[in-house]
Amino acid sequence: MCDRTTEPRTESVWDYPRPPRVEPVPHRIRVIVDGVTIADSTRAMRVLETSHPPNYYLPPEDVRMDLLSAGRGRSVCEWKGSAAYHHLRVGERVLEDVAWSYARPQPSFEAIASYLSFYPGRVTEAWVGDERAVAQAGGFYGGWITSWIRGPFKGEPGTTGW
Repeated sequence: MCDRTTEPRTESVWDYPRPPRVEPVPHRIRVIVDGVTIADSTRAMRVLETSHPPNYYLPPEDVRMDLLSAGRGRSVCEWKGSAAYHHLRVGERVLEDVAWSYARPQPSFEAIASYLSFYPGRVTEAWVGDERAVAQAGGFYGGWITSWIRGPFKGEPGTTGW
């Protein structure tokens, strides 16, 4: 993990562990939709898993929960447990299943209980510190790619068999 006082060091997703690891984030994390700040946190956590860019999880206290409602999506992660999805309404615009959370994650992931993770490709802007993140390819995974994260990444063309 990078220190708050230094530039991030390059990380290869192939050095991330399996099973995944949860760790605190030393950067400010922001999510913006149509100019509205949806989330702004200096208390985020990230999940690191082999072949995936990090997923950032933000405490609900740092998220505009008044703009979220229960989504239709459901999924199960072998490591984290059952995820619930969330819709976002900004003005008249509704973004379906834009975020997910684990109300009761598996014991190794209790640090992200009820924290929200946003798909960077479904919001207008996703920021890690002063850098705008790029979405992980494919529609299922929600990894945030920054200049210091190296792949190849699961979700890119030709990776379905990984």
